[in-house]
Amino acid sequence: MHEWLEIADGGLLLWLPQFLAPAEADEWLSWLLTEVTWKEEYLFGRPVPRLVAWYAAVGVRYTYSRLTHVGEGWHPRLAELTQRVSEVAQVEFNSILLNRYRNGSDSMGMHTDAEPELGINPAVATLSVGATREFRLHHLLRKEKRSYQLTHGSLLIMAGTSQHHWLHGIPKTKRPVGERISLTFRRILG
Repeated sequence: MHEWLEIADGGLLLWLPQFLAPAEADEWLSWLLTEVTWKEEYLFGRPVPRLVAWYAAVGVRYTYSRLTHVGEGWHPRLAELTQRVSEVAQVEFNSILLNRYRNGSDSMGMHTDAEPELGINPAVATLSVGATREFRLHHLLRKEKRSYQLTHGSLLIMAGTSQHHWLHGIPKTKRPVGERISLTFRRILG
């Protein structure tokens, strides 16, 4: 059994720095780089600073930042991985948003995953493969901040009320850094 960390205002975190063994993480990184069809998305006419891919059951819809993804079905390999992550999180995830950070200029701004289709207190799991990147958490009202180094094969799950009270993101970095892929698992309702 894994131990959840309680954070301010009812948030929960589960941090597993070695969810995947190094050889398995290497295999996943190679497979994702070669087998996934990556897309560039645009927000307000400007490219989003990373590439994305979306997998979910046929018809499952997810909208964030005026971008909508509609599920076209699962790749069997990703379905198996989703089941493994779901067992650890104790949530039946039904979608994966993949983000490909090509270098230190690719990033994810501070945000919450509080879209209505995720429900009241959604759990979001992030599996990382590739280069280590910093994951920042900032409480919306308090001055509390947290930081995690998302290493190759690590899993970080945010649950409880964390999406109501905590912003999270991946900042840009000027230091040389290789590619990283995050697989973010969510349960889309409806």
